[in-house]
Amino acid sequence: KHQRSEQLHDTKMHTLNNTTTGSQDPNLDPIPPDPDQFPNRSHNHHPQTRRPRGFAAAAAAASIVPTESDVNNGNIAGIGGGEGSSGGGGGGKGKREREKEKERTKLRERHRRAITSRMLAGLRQYGNFPLPARADMNDVIAALAREAGWSVDADGTTYRQSHQPNHVVQYPTRSIESPLSSSTLKNCAKAALECQQHSVLRIDENLSPVSLDSVVIAESDHPGNGRYTGASPIPSVGCLEANQLLQDVHSTEPRNDFTESFYVPVYAMLPVGIIDSFGQLVDPEGVRQELSYMKSLNVDGVVIDCWWGIVEGWNPQKYVWSGYRELFNRIRDFKLKLQVVMAFHEYGGNASGNVIISLPQWVLEIGKDNPDIFFTDREGRRSFECLNWSIDKERVLHGRTGIEVYFDFMRSFRSEFDDLFVEGLIAGVEVGLGASGELKYPSFPERMGWIYPGIGEFQCYDRYSQSNLQKEAKSRGFAFWGKGPENAGQYNSQPHETGFFQERGEYDSYYGRFFLNWYSQLLIGHAENVLSLASLAFEETKIIVKIPAIYWSYKTASHAAELTAGYYNPSNRDGYSLLFETLKKYSVTVKFVCPGPQMSSNEHEEALADPEGLSWQVINAAWDKKLLIGGENAITCFDREVCMRLVDIAKPRNHPDSNHFSFFTYRQPSPLIQGSTCFPDLNYFIKHMHGEIQR
Repeated sequence: KHQRSEQLHDTKMHTLNNTTTGSQDPNLDPIPPDPDQFPNRSHNHHPQTRRPRGFAAAAAAASIVPTESDVNNGNIAGIGGGEGSSGGGGGGKGKREREKEKERTKLRERHRRAITSRMLAGLRQYGNFPLPARADMNDVIAALAREAGWSVDADGTTYRQSHQPNHVVQYPTRSIESPLSSSTLKNCAKAALECQQHSVLRIDENLSPVSLDSVVIAESDHPGNGRYTGASPIPSVGCLEANQLLQDVHSTEPRNDFTESFYVPVYAMLPVGIIDSFGQLVDPEGVRQELSYMKSLNVDGVVIDCWWGIVEGWNPQKYVWSGYRELFNRIRDFKLKLQVVMAFHEYGGNASGNVIISLPQWVLEIGKDNPDIFFTDREGRRSFECLNWSIDKERVLHGRTGIEVYFDFMRSFRSEFDDLFVEGLIAGVEVGLGASGELKYPSFPERMGWIYPGIGEFQCYDRYSQSNLQKEAKSRGFAFWGKGPENAGQYNSQPHETGFFQERGEYDSYYGRFFLNWYSQLLIGHAENVLSLASLAFEETKIIVKIPAIYWSYKTASHAAELTAGYYNPSNRDGYSLLFETLKKYSVTVKFVCPGPQMSSNEHEEALADPEGLSWQVINAAWDKKLLIGGENAITCFDREVCMRLVDIAKPRNHPDSNHFSFFTYRQPSPLIQGSTCFPDLNYFIKHMHGEIQR
């Protein structure tokens, strides 16, 4: 064995020597390899030197002067012609290095542009800066300079006005015991800048371009956080003193209520009925007074419903926008922002009131011959609140599908008010996706006799939905599952009264899971169908989706009311994360209807309701998916105590990520100027949202 191992060793060394020197003479004795010829191999554990990359590699190669022995032995690539040489190999390697450097440069540029985009979005949303739609950094610098009291001319000339700005920030003075010279501060600022430039994008040379993309994304902050942190600590002593100075400055600020300083824009919803059924503005003078009152309260903007049943009310693809044009011009005069709602639902069918807005008349005429275009319960009763989602891709509306009708309406609005989009007056577009403009089934119709806290009924018994369900059941190999549950109770039933929703009921069986998953997937699929087209119609504009607050029966295992509304969210399953994952594809902002104390605690206990628990789940599920979220009040009249509860929801105390609402919509059915006694603390509420008053 010993002799055999020595023979193998001699053979390996002989082969290695021939490969190294290019010699073909078998009689030569084995010679140890020259370490200089193998710089990448470890000899006697010498530390390896880092190989230059990119253009540095080309420069290093050009600076090497080959020796006579190197040329003779063919050790220099492309020189000599020995068997070990490979002409042009160094050039190919340099090309690969240059390509890698180009990829890294592209990624750095992409990262820089992403940061710029988030800065612009934050300034528009939180700072109310009048930035144009395609702003560049010159526009940003000019806006910040004007905010600080400087004057910026059109040609870029910047100067100070003679008068001083009204607001001067006072900083605490530094003790004389540890003075900081101006040169130290300059050096510190220079070091901080260099440190920030090097720490914005940290790239490992060994990573592939795909890995680099993941690194960049992982290190970027979400715009909803309202901040970007990229600089690393400054190591010098002077900079440490400057850091201490900044800590001294901020030490006077309260640390526990960091979110208090966040500015949450407040929008007031204009009353329904401001546009009549013929598309005309009803009371121009009353609108002017209403807008003037809102402006005096320092409201950031207004929300207005654009009703499908009014604009396209009489003939398909005949849109009447004249009344909305007059209204929007008046809003522009008061310099208020505008959020518009694409309202594809009816109004007044459930709530009491004098205003009733139905679906378009030509749609109702189609429904007389084909009532299955509307949602249907187990008894065969039709809901006219909105169109059935199962006709999203069925050509039953005069040759158009459901989503084509929605897209044509949105595209007409975008074309008609293009000037307002360019000016930045329209801050967001809310897309109605179901009953009451919320993403939900019409499972709680008051016209059918539903009253709180009834669990509602499933709305899937039209022929289009039933055909879809049967097809899905057959594909799973269980054709007898192709029907809705027969033991789910009535509109006003309680969970324990039904075989489907009771504890350990059929909702958690194999059939129950199949049906509820199919039922909720119709809701998610409808949202994706409409939002994919809305993102085309309103590109570069914030799209908003309203999520309902279905908090009764939340303390039961089945969460029956949420199930009938389309949210598969029992106690053993998260029904919101999957939906928010879909909304994230289209950068949607979620508007959550914040529940209020409409009833006493005893009534909530009887209804097994948990408004706080539902709010916590929905809001944090959206933030976990990095979605922006806004709010809207569910009740229309509340006191200061309820006002502070809404503030706590919008700006949670001590949130580890400092998350907060991106806006809040105040909803009141009557005009503010008439019903201001309903909310005497509205001004107080707005100041809290703007961060002007601390809790």
